[in-house]
Amino acid sequence: MLTALNTSPTARLPALDVARLRQDFPILQRAVHGQPLVYLDNAATSQKPWSVIEAERHYYAHYNANIHRGVHQMSQEATEAYEAARDRVRDFIHASSREEIIFTRGTTESINLVASSFGQRLQAGDEILITEMEHHSNIVPWQLLCQRSGALLRVAPIDDAGQLCVEQFAKLLGPRTRLVALSHMSNALGSINPVKKLVNLAHQVGAVVLLDGAQAVAHLPVNVMDIDCDFYAFSGHKLYGPTGIGVLYARRAILDSMPPYQGGGDMIREVRFAGSSWNDLPYKFEAGTPNIAGGIGLGAALDYVGGVGLAAIAAHESELLRYATALAGEFPGLTQIGTAADKGAILSFTLAGIHPHDIGTILDSCGVAVRTGHHCAMPVMEHFGVPATVRASFALYNTRHEIDTLFQGLTKAREMFG
Repeated sequence: MLTALNTSPTARLPALDVARLRQDFPILQRAVHGQPLVYLDNAATSQKPWSVIEAERHYYAHYNANIHRGVHQMSQEATEAYEAARDRVRDFIHASSREEIIFTRGTTESINLVASSFGQRLQAGDEILITEMEHHSNIVPWQLLCQRSGALLRVAPIDDAGQLCVEQFAKLLGPRTRLVALSHMSNALGSINPVKKLVNLAHQVGAVVLLDGAQAVAHLPVNVMDIDCDFYAFSGHKLYGPTGIGVLYARRAILDSMPPYQGGGDMIREVRFAGSSWNDLPYKFEAGTPNIAGGIGLGAALDYVGGVGLAAIAAHESELLRYATALAGEFPGLTQIGTAADKGAILSFTLAGIHPHDIGTILDSCGVAVRTGHHCAMPVMEHFGVPATVRASFALYNTRHEIDTLFQGLTKAREMFG
């Protein structure tokens, strides 16, 4: 039996009133192929509560205007709401100042921002260290940077449980390591990395550290000051918020030293043909009209998660994972992919003799939404010698009954292909 999320401090929390919480998510009331929707694709994107949907609607219906530059009432209202969302992000991840919170389109753009801007200081022979469990968005930007700069990409391996080999990670660190980029929680496996320890190891050789927090922030309390990371990236849409909005946290001193990522409106102070000067942080990295409604919606999502409580969410999801893992261990022909001792609410698996895409199609006919494929983590699939997996990922609104429905669908698939 796996030890899932480390929830010993939260184990005594009252159980979530999931039936009540589910009423907050209108999409959960729909049917798919005549069956009640069982949504288990939360690692790809989570569903949105009414409060988030209403926050975006209210902006468009009542004070839709561009921000920062307008003197009229609606522009001021929009600016206040957008900047209030930035403050909520700061508090949510425990950053030291609002100037360290950059709004982006999502985790992918946040990582690309760092690769394009901070990456300009890398030279031939410098090294970037990542891990074998990374999402493609935390691999490809560094490959492109290495092509531009002549830097070398090093990869720390994982073991057959899907855990990072920390000793090998430490051995790959050296005097030429300039940047370390790794996931806080693996999207394909659910493995949770000991990020505080890894950050400390990287800092001992003078490297800066970027953490891909896309999967972690909806499931784990994040304190960037305690972790001591230099960059932390995440997306709103996996955190019960809108698509098209994300966050890059970075230490202020590092942001001050980085050149702008893009040029255009709002990132400038003055523009002359002879040269231009840049706006203050965080606007130096926010060129053009941003996703105003998305930022406001993200603020509402953080309010919602805060109201439920991350500790209570983590305890609930940990119980769901334990239950699903026990059923998986007894299911004939099922092989779990990713059995780390410390993992989040993700169950990835294969079923003997049935391609994951076929399983996904059969589950869809039962109203069960899962993700099948390589999950933008082809090196992980290569490590385990599989072309793809089925991934069921859980959120605060999922139930044991839904997991039962998942396994009923798997029984149907086994019977069809038996």
